[in-house]
Amino acid sequence: MAKKQDKTEDRIVKVEEALSKTEHFIEQNQKILFIIIGAIIVVVLGFFGFKKFYQAPREQAGTEEMYMAERYFEMDSLDLALNGDGMYPGFLSIIDDYSMTKAANLSRYYAGICYLKKGNYDEAIDYLTSFKGRDQILGPMAKGALGDAYMEKNQVSDAADYYADAAEMNINDFTTPLFLMKAGWAYELNSDFDKALKMYERIKFEFPASNEAREIDKYIARAKSKT
Repeated sequence: MAKKQDKTEDRIVKVEEALSKTEHFIEQNQKILFIIIGAIIVVVLGFFGFKKFYQAPREQAGTEEMYMAERYFEMDSLDLALNGDGMYPGFLSIIDDYSMTKAANLSRYYAGICYLKKGNYDEAIDYLTSFKGRDQILGPMAKGALGDAYMEKNQVSDAADYYADAAEMNINDFTTPLFLMKAGWAYELNSDFDKALKMYERIKFEFPASNEAREIDKYIARAKSKT
């Protein structure tokens, strides 16, 4: 019992010594600690103030400004969608004027698709690459559009890789079989029939209800005949 009591007392003494050292450290460095804590508070308050009073209004304004550009995009008026009509801004102006907003990010996607349709493939690649897409549909569509741009530039290997990446992003019944099919075509053009066959077989067995699966057997047979 005496030994246990001695050990308990030793522990209490050590805890008291540790607390005493902590108190001494705080007393010695009080000013520095206050400065650090104050700086943290300023940064936190500044961040929330930036989000609420600066970023949030710009998010709303950017979204409202996109309205006509999106309408022109839907009408396939690509130049007006990109550059505006004199009264309403186009996607390029929104990218510049509302940087760091969701509107600017989405405008990069639209701009990339506009340039792809116009045949300006390098510009399309630039804007689509800078688009940060986590949406279940837009993310894969942007990646697949990059594949289209590289395919148009006759860079088939790059196109195939982008199609394959698009197929794996946010796997779903719409974009995944679509880009598996495009990847298969690109691999075939590149004479990589083993990879093409894998793409086609994934469509057949994993997405049998998709549009791409309707005639997939003939693509599987063709790829098998060339492997």
